Amino acid sequence: MMQMQAKLDTIPAALSVAPASIVKMQAEKLSVYYGAFRAIAEVTLPIHDRHITAIIGPSGCGKSTLLRAFNRMHDLIPNARVEGKLTLDGEPLYGPGIDVVDVRRRIGMVFQRPNPFPKSIYDNLAYGPRLYGVNKKATLDDLVEKSLRGAALWDEVRDKLHQSALALSGGQQQRLCIARALTVEPEVVLMDEPCSALDPVATIKIEDLMRELRNNYTIVIVTHNMQQAARVSDYTAMMMMRPDRAGEMIEFDLTRTIFTNPQDKRTEDYVTGRFG
Repeated sequence: MMQMQAKLDTIPAALSVAPASIVKMQAEKLSVYYGAFRAIAEVTLPIHDRHITAIIGPSGCGKSTLLRAFNRMHDLIPNARVEGKLTLDGEPLYGPGIDVVDVRRRIGMVFQRPNPFPKSIYDNLAYGPRLYGVNKKATLDDLVEKSLRGAALWDEVRDKLHQSALALSGGQQQRLCIARALTVEPEVVLMDEPCSALDPVATIKIEDLMRELRNNYTIVIVTHNMQQAARVSDYTAMMMMRPDRAGEMIEFDLTRTIFTNPQDKRTEDYVTGRFG
């Protein structure tokens, strides 16, 4: 219980009670299969607009699999398929006639390790808009600056825009990847353990950035770091692995509730460090 209280003490007062909000995305009985193997089973989860939702749980329980289902990354994997329902603003994201490219524009993705292209900082950020037909230099310049400011990176790189992005530090590269996701003006930003490869100083910067971004974006983060989930998220979803190795959602609530009064004993054991 002392461990749980320590985590509770890290939750900013502003996040202790999330204000009423609309549901931006909704998963209903969502399952993901790789061939005959079911990786996640019938997950139902609301994602609230302009809030941060953390997905937590032991390794292998399907957190990243669920995250990738949100912007149809599994379409790129042979023999993978998704069953159930997933909507954005009430509109289905799976089904005939859905523009997958547009889905990935509206729902951006930031991966566990920074993955800047071997190009200049500017060209990393202009890449997405150019794919969507934006070629006017003045427009690209505005998008590059806006996204770098949004990722709290502009002041650090404004004089280095035509230098290689690979010369940036790890934390700067991750913020660059966040900025790159923002250039196509998404509505939702998915983050798969975005701080796991970073040092504590860079991690703090990314967490501060997430709090700023939630003013304009809906954010979903997968994290193994319980303190991080407590610090940055408004809502938390807890996943576990079933005996058949399929991941399932066992609990979803306000973050403060998950960390102080969880309804499932398995959630309490996990967030207090008794297992996992």
